[in-house]
Amino acid sequence: MTAIKFENISKQYRLGMVSTQTLSHDLNRWWQTSIRGKEDPYLTIGDVNDRSKKAESDYVWALKDINFEVQQGDVLGIIGKNGSGKSTLLKILSKITAPTTGTIHHAGRIAALLEVGTGFHPEMTGRENIYLNGAILGMSKAEIKGKLDEIIDFSGIERYIDTPSKRYSSGMYVRLGFAIAAHLDPEIMIVDEVLAVGDAEFQKKAIGKMQDVSKGEGRTVLFVSHNMASIKKLCTKGLVLANGSSVFLGDINDAVDFYIGDNYTENPHLYFNDLSTAPGNENIRIKSFEVSPIIGKDIHVESGLNFNLCFYNYKINIMMGVTFELSTIDDICVFHSGKEITPNKDSKEGMYQIQFELPPYTLNAGKYKMKLIFGENQKYVLWMNDNVLNFEIENTLTGQGYNMATLPGILKPYIDFKHNYFVK
Repeated sequence: MTAIKFENISKQYRLGMVSTQTLSHDLNRWWQTSIRGKEDPYLTIGDVNDRSKKAESDYVWALKDINFEVQQGDVLGIIGKNGSGKSTLLKILSKITAPTTGTIHHAGRIAALLEVGTGFHPEMTGRENIYLNGAILGMSKAEIKGKLDEIIDFSGIERYIDTPSKRYSSGMYVRLGFAIAAHLDPEIMIVDEVLAVGDAEFQKKAIGKMQDVSKGEGRTVLFVSHNMASIKKLCTKGLVLANGSSVFLGDINDAVDFYIGDNYTENPHLYFNDLSTAPGNENIRIKSFEVSPIIGKDIHVESGLNFNLCFYNYKINIMMGVTFELSTIDDICVFHSGKEITPNKDSKEGMYQIQFELPPYTLNAGKYKMKLIFGENQKYVLWMNDNVLNFEIENTLTGQGYNMATLPGILKPYIDFKHNYFVK
């Protein structure tokens, strides 16, 4: 059974305006469409939604010709860069904004968690906002009351449930908003990347609940996130958006691979002659950073990895440290490890070098990225970068008939198995 169907959905905005409409534009539209019987003239103009390029028109298509279906019980992950149209798509489905062209058909009630505080009245308490949201979904007071204790318990904010929501932190808003969306029995549940505001414990709890409502209760879930590990864990299908257009729809693993491949640039070496243009700030500048094989010329499972970082420090007489965080390309952390370089608070201005190795047969084949965090006195961030290096570890052919496929797991240790056979 089809739960949601998008037919030729497009959304146009006029740059610099609160809306796309002025009196002159409305009159022009009316004259062309109602009197002359022609197509809306503003549908034939407008730029593609590419924020990296200078606009040539006052109009931009946030979404353009989106067509897809979601079946009942599916969990659809919507993937794309910032500005690709993900939130606009969900706002149209939630009827927060209307499409410029096209229609959406859906079966059942929709509950949405799009932005922190969406659907909450700031002067009402948390308890009152539960009743308000339930009423918006068309539920009776008795139905809401039957779910009230379950919602409050799941949210974990029972102590503040009778406090006006305007005094809630962003995390409390998200906790209560998700609890409401998940427990008031909507047939379709929409969750934007707002979950990232919640702590790790609540994110895990929320993902578990979304799995329960989709698999156990047969409800449909649309989930937006930049965390590919969460997307893979929760979703069954994936929709990839780019510049307001749908570029891939299919199995979630294929969708993530498509998105990563389309946005991945291998960059295992950084080197800068001019420190003024090097990555960093007034505290730290990166002179060079590279990953190279310990054995041989190519990076593969058997080669091991050598990491070499050179940076210029400008802050003197501090306890300076640097943390290295290696992750898979879909955001699964491999390790997070740091080194105090000047534990005696005797840092000097000048060049520092740090080198470390990962032995052969440590990491599995795949794509990886490195994050750097420079700190002062283990309290303050001097400079950080989420994606300094990108590199790929290749598989290795070690004999005839050897399986060259990338097998599951992050680690690829060499294990010397021992076995024996005992006669009965």
